[in-house]
Amino acid sequence: METKNLIIFVVLSFLILAFFGPESDKPNEVVNNDTNVVEDKSLPSDLKNKNISTAFSLDKSNYVKVETDMYEAFISLEGGDIRNLNLKKYQDENSSGSYQLMSDAADPLLYIAQSGLLGQSLPTHRSIYESPVNAYKMKGKELQVPLIFENEEFLVKKVYTFSEGSYEIGTTFEILNKSQNNIIPTAYFQFIHDGESNQGSAFMPTYTGPAYYTDTENFQKISFGDVESSPFTLDSNNGWIGIIQRYFASSWILTSKENREFFSKEITSNIYASGLKTGLSEILPGETLSFEAKLYSGPQAKELLEKAAPGMELTVDYGWLTILAAPLFSVLSGIQKVVVNWGVSIILLTVLIKLLFYPLSAASYKSMAQMRELAPRLQSMKEKFGDDKQKMQKAMMELYKTEKINPLGGCLPILVQIPVFIALYWVLLGSVELRNAPFLYISDLSSKDPYYLLPILMAASMFVQTKLNPKPTDPMQARLMMMMPIVFSIFFFFFPAGLVLYWLVNNLLSMAQQWHINRKIHAATLKKKGHA
Repeated sequence: METKNLIIFVVLSFLILAFFGPESDKPNEVVNNDTNVVEDKSLPSDLKNKNISTAFSLDKSNYVKVETDMYEAFISLEGGDIRNLNLKKYQDENSSGSYQLMSDAADPLLYIAQSGLLGQSLPTHRSIYESPVNAYKMKGKELQVPLIFENEEFLVKKVYTFSEGSYEIGTTFEILNKSQNNIIPTAYFQFIHDGESNQGSAFMPTYTGPAYYTDTENFQKISFGDVESSPFTLDSNNGWIGIIQRYFASSWILTSKENREFFSKEITSNIYASGLKTGLSEILPGETLSFEAKLYSGPQAKELLEKAAPGMELTVDYGWLTILAAPLFSVLSGIQKVVVNWGVSIILLTVLIKLLFYPLSAASYKSMAQMRELAPRLQSMKEKFGDDKQKMQKAMMELYKTEKINPLGGCLPILVQIPVFIALYWVLLGSVELRNAPFLYISDLSSKDPYYLLPILMAASMFVQTKLNPKPTDPMQARLMMMMPIVFSIFFFFFPAGLVLYWLVNNLLSMAQQWHINRKIHAATLKKKGHA
């Protein structure tokens, strides 16, 4: 690809990434009703107070530790909240330990899963439970963690069920009505999250915030900024609501078709509650009601998400280019299953894409090779017409017409490849499978090259390409073309290493193709001159 065209390509790509990527999608309009049911009825009164000291304070004195093959979790006896959740199969950004998805430290990450019951004397997330032991460790296929709340009117058992090899956590309430009155409780399940952590960088922003799915609304994101000004509510009889971020997702899922109300709102400065509530059946005196929900909290791996709930796979959001990105990932994943290494898979995918675009690239390189052969004649014309740009332009057009050359012949392949480039960018940025995936000296293909060798090689390949392309007749433009590889390679210093690997291999293949076509066109030109 001509260096000038590559520059155009990169500029257009950044514009598209900035304005049309998944993280810049406009969230759905939040629904705001006059009754504000969420604030008045679904949350205890202490969450309505805007004073952070009283509206949001957490008891951090009593935890139950839970260890399974997938999790290390800490459950607070206050409300039975899941306060700290580490994913043992994934490393943190420094590759120094398991990845901490949830935390109550608020430094700045505040991310916890809460559930409770609404009704007179029933336990909310402020109530204190009891646990028979303070630590559990999975030894079989399943581990149950029971928490007990009891007063004069109710005996409530809250049971978390962890299953081997699963990121789905069963959450069951068993309610015994010891009072003399009929009760109709409401259950709620919510996430508390700060509005600051895991938002990416200015150069590469990533979305962290609420998202939900229903059969009618499909998959929607709600930014923290939107719910800060206008609380969100939605009634449905299906679907889930949760928090999504780069690579990971958590959602509360009801296992049956109960009516539910989704909500998301700011509960105090820069702290947000997002969840659902649902009415339960009437419980007569002396009767017990059991109600179950499910918490998914883990990686955005397609097969796991599809199993968890309908629509969960959509949390891997490729935005408007999903139609290209999803097949690209399927092909990439299929190659990886054969060759095992993700870096090798990216190289082989690049070769396939290059073969797919070979006819278009060949037409582009033919046009550039023809322009290269005309370079001496264009230089002579420049010397002849001097500063008379109008005559120079007219003479150039006549020359192109005589030689049957389209000077814009290299543009179409660029325009066609931009969607593929952007789609692959979001695949490599959003696929948890590439997180911590090694290739040669690179430990994580989803992060930037730690030694910047790939971007440097990328810059070198761009310099070589300038030698294969027609030299601009204007000295200033020629100097600019020599500087541009350095300028635009700087952008690749911040791109995921997997993406730079793709583009470097693509450049090397393009150079080989361009060199071959240049030789053919040059030979044809010499033959033509020989017969002249």
